[in-house]
Amino acid sequence: MRKLALWGKKKNKETDPDTREERKKGIFRRLWHWIKNINWKDPVTRWKLMFASIITLIVIGAGGYGVIAFTNSPTFCKACHEMAPEHTTYVASSHSNLTCVQCHIKPGAVTMVLHKMKSLKEVYYHVTGIPEQIVSTVDEAVSDENCLQCHSKNRLVTASGDLKVDHKGHIEEGVPCISCHAGVAHGKIGVRKLNTEKDRDKYTEETGKLVMTKEYTDPNMGTCIDCHDKVNNGEKPWKDTAYLVPKNPEEEKEKTEEVNSKKTTDIAATTETTEAKISDSAVQDEKTQDIILQAIGKQQKDVKLSMACETCHKQIKVPENHKVSDWSGNHGSTAIQQLDKCLNCHQDSKWIKDVPTGNLDSIIKSNGQDSETSKYTPNLTVGKEQTRNNQFCSACHANRPASHDQSNYWLTGHALNAKTAEQKAECFVCHDREKPADGSTEAKAPTDIYCQYCHRTGFKSDVQ
Repeated sequence: MRKLALWGKKKNKETDPDTREERKKGIFRRLWHWIKNINWKDPVTRWKLMFASIITLIVIGAGGYGVIAFTNSPTFCKACHEMAPEHTTYVASSHSNLTCVQCHIKPGAVTMVLHKMKSLKEVYYHVTGIPEQIVSTVDEAVSDENCLQCHSKNRLVTASGDLKVDHKGHIEEGVPCISCHAGVAHGKIGVRKLNTEKDRDKYTEETGKLVMTKEYTDPNMGTCIDCHDKVNNGEKPWKDTAYLVPKNPEEEKEKTEEVNSKKTTDIAATTETTEAKISDSAVQDEKTQDIILQAIGKQQKDVKLSMACETCHKQIKVPENHKVSDWSGNHGSTAIQQLDKCLNCHQDSKWIKDVPTGNLDSIIKSNGQDSETSKYTPNLTVGKEQTRNNQFCSACHANRPASHDQSNYWLTGHALNAKTAEQKAECFVCHDREKPADGSTEAKAPTDIYCQYCHRTGFKSDVQ
């Protein structure tokens, strides 16, 4: 009985001349020759081909689905060293019950496949060299489609019950969800620069919880104020993707190097840049003052969106003691006694969109017990530093007081207003006693006029 091969008769490799001739050919020519010799008219052959095709498709489909399912899982994402900050903050977030792709990839099979193709560059980076910092790119900005898979746009009041936000109105206007909710899953670690190479090994489950505080996961008031202010000036800032996602650190590095290069070759350009920064700072202070007036209901112009506190807040209102006529000039003592309450509203992180750079070592060392959660004890030094560092305070404190306008008289007569320690403390809000040392990290006064500039031999009160 002759033995049959899969597609025909079995040939003797040693004696058959055709077999010996085929062995001299290349593998592709032999494969093509084998395919041409198949009897495609044979029904049995067709059934074999269909069976083999089905098995192949099942294997490829199952394998492909398995690969996609695995690469979609948070377990796969955390496998890379560079994703430790993103994964631990995600685990500590309110979205930890979702997978990464539910937020970062738009719904649909096509977008899924396209994303996988684009992600090959991440494999390249992982093998050739991990970036110093990973930030969201334009392609990866979270889409409203992803958010609306779980959340309804028909919400007027937030879960806290305090904020009144017309979500539907914002969405229909085209304002992306991440304009306000950028920190919900990762606590804005990209903007805070807490996911750089030097910090990646420090991330644990506990570290993720310390980083994910309400200050950075909840909508930032400064974002609302900045956006509303731009709308009142005829802008739609959310149309610019750069307004929504962190700046690329590599591009920022190139700009810095370019500026440094110009500094070494063009002194005039450096002076011009410095003057421009001073001018921008003055404009920012003036803008902050204008916003403050709007926030307390004293609108200075017709606006499309009200900036008053009551517009968005149900429970937070302007305190009654703020409404007295001389409050702006006599709130110092109250501010020192109740500084923690003042900072609930008057804080840079709430009034300004830009989020300050953080320090992971300090966060871990303090174990999350920052100034917001620690019990405040009235302290004149702390109050003075706030007036210098806090942009909300310095918007007014950096201006020359009305009493100083007659410079010549004030220069010779101000001693009457600085007799006691309490009176001197008011002076030290704007003036340092001694010239600050070069490189000092202490909070600098808003003016470079210091007491010992004139009082070089000290004060009478210092003599025992």
